Amino acid sequence: MKPVAAAVFAVTTGTAVLTGVARAQSGIEGPGLRPTAETGARFGPVIKADSGEGPLVIEADRLSGRPDLETVAEGAVEFRRGSLTLKADRVEYQQQTDLARASGNVEISRNGDVYRGPELQLKVGRFEGYFLSPSYHFGRTNAGGQADRFDFLDENRGVAYGATYTSCPAPDPAWLLSTDRLLLDTAAEEGTAEGAVLHFYGVPILAAPTLSFPLTDKRKSGWLPPIIKLDNKSGFEVGAPYYWDIAPNRDATLTPALLTRRGAALGTEFRYLEPGYLGTVQAYMLPDDQVANRSRWSLNVGHEARWEGAAVGEVDYGLALQRASDNDFWKDFAGTLPSPTPRLLPTDAYARRRFDYGWGDTVAYARVQTWQVLQDIDPASRIVSPYQREPQIGVRQRGAAAGLEWQWETEANRFSNDDASLQTGSRLHALGSLARPWSPIGAPGWTLTPRVSFNAASYDLDQPLADGRRHASRIIPTVSLDSAWIFERDSSAFGRDLTQTLEPRLLYVNTPFRDQTGLPNFDSAANDFNFTSIYSDNVFSGVDRVSDANQMTAGVTTRFLDRTTGAEALRLGIAQRMLLRTQRITADGEPITQRWSDLLLLGSSNLVPHWWLDGTLQYNADISRAVRSISSVRYSPSPLRTVSLTYRYTRNASEQVELGWQWPLNAPAREHAAAVQARDAQALDGLGAGSRPAPVAGCPGAWYTVGRVNYSRRDSRITDSIVGFEYDSGCWIGRIVAERLSTGLSQATTRLLFQLELIGLSRLGSNPLKVLRENVPGYRLLRDDSPVVAPALSTP
Repeated sequence: MKPVAAAVFAVTTGTAVLTGVARAQSGIEGPGLRPTAETGARFGPVIKADSGEGPLVIEADRLSGRPDLETVAEGAVEFRRGSLTLKADRVEYQQQTDLARASGNVEISRNGDVYRGPELQLKVGRFEGYFLSPSYHFGRTNAGGQADRFDFLDENRGVAYGATYTSCPAPDPAWLLSTDRLLLDTAAEEGTAEGAVLHFYGVPILAAPTLSFPLTDKRKSGWLPPIIKLDNKSGFEVGAPYYWDIAPNRDATLTPALLTRRGAALGTEFRYLEPGYLGTVQAYMLPDDQVANRSRWSLNVGHEARWEGAAVGEVDYGLALQRASDNDFWKDFAGTLPSPTPRLLPTDAYARRRFDYGWGDTVAYARVQTWQVLQDIDPASRIVSPYQREPQIGVRQRGAAAGLEWQWETEANRFSNDDASLQTGSRLHALGSLARPWSPIGAPGWTLTPRVSFNAASYDLDQPLADGRRHASRIIPTVSLDSAWIFERDSSAFGRDLTQTLEPRLLYVNTPFRDQTGLPNFDSAANDFNFTSIYSDNVFSGVDRVSDANQMTAGVTTRFLDRTTGAEALRLGIAQRMLLRTQRITADGEPITQRWSDLLLLGSSNLVPHWWLDGTLQYNADISRAVRSISSVRYSPSPLRTVSLTYRYTRNASEQVELGWQWPLNAPAREHAAAVQARDAQALDGLGAGSRPAPVAGCPGAWYTVGRVNYSRRDSRITDSIVGFEYDSGCWIGRIVAERLSTGLSQATTRLLFQLELIGLSRLGSNPLKVLRENVPGYRLLRDDSPVVAPALSTP
C-alpha cells in the first residue's frame, strides 16, 4: 500500500501544535480524515485551536507550518472563528500576531455581511486589515457594491476607497452610488459617502460632497433626500430637509424650499418626548408670497402632559392649536395643516383630574376652546362660525352600585362668537340619569332597563331675548324603558359553520314638551338619523335643545358569526320609530306629525370569500322612495389587489359615486401579490402575536395602479380624486400620484407627487404614501423592507 500524507494536531489552550506522520492507506481512519460535526462529510486535514476570541477551525486540502508560529493552508481553505468565516485558495496564519493573509478567490462572511476579492490581510481577533479590489454585500440592507480597496478599522467600522453602493444586480445596476470614500459604521448604523454621486440608469441625479444614509431605521442628523412637488397654485417646489437628532427624545426637521411662483419658504417640525409630556410643533413660513404680495404662514402645535403633585394628584393637560395667516391659506397650501376641517382651525387648551372613589369614575375638567374660521369671499360658501368656550369648567361622574347605574355632569360655560349678530352669554347646566338594568328570572338573554334622566340649564345672556329677559332657565325630565334580547343558534352557509344571533330591541321614551324657541342655541345640532341615534332619547346633540317625545322604537338585528374565527360573516338589521304624539321640538322648527319615522335597513356581508358588501337605506313610506342610502362593495382576492365602489345618496342634496383601487397591471405584479398572500397566510398560521413576517422581495418589472375618484352626479363633475401608478423594479420603486382637491364649486387644487424609492438607500421626491393610505381603501405598501421615513422618539 502507498503511504498517504496526513496531519495530526494536538489541541492546547491558545496553541495549535502540528506533527507530521505517515500512515498506510487502510480501513483505519486517520486523524484529519474523520467527518466532523462542523463540516459534515468534508475530508481533509483539520486544525482546531481555542483563543480568547473563541475556537479556531481551519480546514484545507493541505496544511503545513511551524508549531506556535504559523500555519499555511492550501486548497479549498475554510477558516472559521465565531461568526467569521474565511474561504480562499491559500491562507497563511501567524499565531503570534493573529494575522491571516489570504489569496485567490477570497471570501469572508461575518454577521450576514459578505466580502469577495483576490487578496486579504486581516488581524482576525481585532478585525483589522484590508481587502484589495473586493465586492461586498450587506445583509441588513440587502445591498452592496465594489471598491478598489476596503480597510477594516475594527469589528464595527470599515472604509472603502473608490467604492460603489447599490441594491440592484450586476453588471448594470439601475441605480448606483459612487464615492471617493465610503465609511460604514455598523455601531452607529450609518454610512457616510464622500465625493458622492448618485446615478439612475447612468444619469447623475444627485451629487454631494458628503452624503450619509442609514444602515437601519435608526435616527441620525443630516440632510435628507430632496422633496419635489408640483401643483397649480405654487408651481414647481423643491425642498431640502435637514434632520437634527437633538437627543434620543427630541428632534427637529428644517426644510428650506423654493416655490417657482411664490418664492422661498421654510417648513419646520420639532418633536419631544419626556416622561411627563410629549408634543409636536410645526410651522410653515413664506416671508414674501410673490402671488399674494404678503407674508403667509401656518402653525400647528400639539402638547400632552401629566402633572403629579401631592396636593392635586395626577392632572392631565394639553394644548392643540392650529392657525393660518389668511382665509385662502387652506386653498393655496392644501395639506399643510393636518385637519379634518381645513376651514375651522381650533385652539383647545384643557386640564382634567380623575378621581376614583371605588363606586364611580369622577372627572373634573377645565377647557378653553376658540376657532379661527377661514371664510370665503363667495357668500354662498361662507360658513357659520362656531361658538367659543372661554372657559368651560365642569365635573362628571359615571358609576354603578347595588344594581344601579348612574351618570351626571354639571358644567359652566362662557360662550362668545366673532359674529356680532349672534347671541352670547354664560350657561350653567346639569345632566343626570339613573338606571336599573335587570334580567328577569328564567329569561336568559333578556335585559330590561328602566331609566330616568334630566337636562337642566340656566342662562345669563349679553343680549336680551325677544321678551326682554337676560336670564332664563329650564329643566326637562325624561323617562325610558329599554328592552333587549339576544338569541343564538347554530347554522351553516357557503360551507362555513356559523352561529346566528337574533337581537330584537324595544325602546320607549317619554319627554314632556318644554318651549325652547326663545332660548339661545350655543352647542346643539340635530343628530344624524342612523342605527345608533334611533335608539337615543334625544334627537339633538349638545345641551341647549331637548326634543319632546312620546315614542316607541323597535328594531331587530341578526348576525352570522364564523364559529372558527369569530368573524362576522353577515349582518342584517331593521329599525323604525313610532310617534305616539306630535313632536314639536325639531331641527327646522316644524312639528313632526308623521306617526311612523323613516324605515332604516342595514346589511353587511362577507359570506363569499374575498367579497365585502355593506349597505344602509333610509326609506320614507309616505313618498315610497329612499331618502338616503349608502352602499358599497369591495373585492380583495389578495394583498395589493383591491377594488371598492361606494354609492352615496341624499334626496334633494347630493348623489356621489366613489371608486377606489390598488391593482397589479402585469404578470410580475401578480406574482408579487401572490407571494405576499402566501407569506401572510404562513405568518398567520405559524407566527405568534407581535411577530413580524419576513419581507417579500419585489418582482422586477411589476406595475400597479392605485387611486380614488369621487364623482358628483348632482353637479356632473369629479370632486376629489387621486390617480397614480407604482413600479417595482426589484431594487427601486417609482411612484407618481396626481391629486385633485375641491376647494369650491368651481375651484380645485391639483398637485403632482412623485417619488423614487431606492431600496436599501432612501426615498427621493415628495411622499405620496400618506395620501394613499388615507384615501385608498385597503392600500398596502409594495414592499415590507422599505426605509422608515419618520423614526420614533424614545424616552430618556
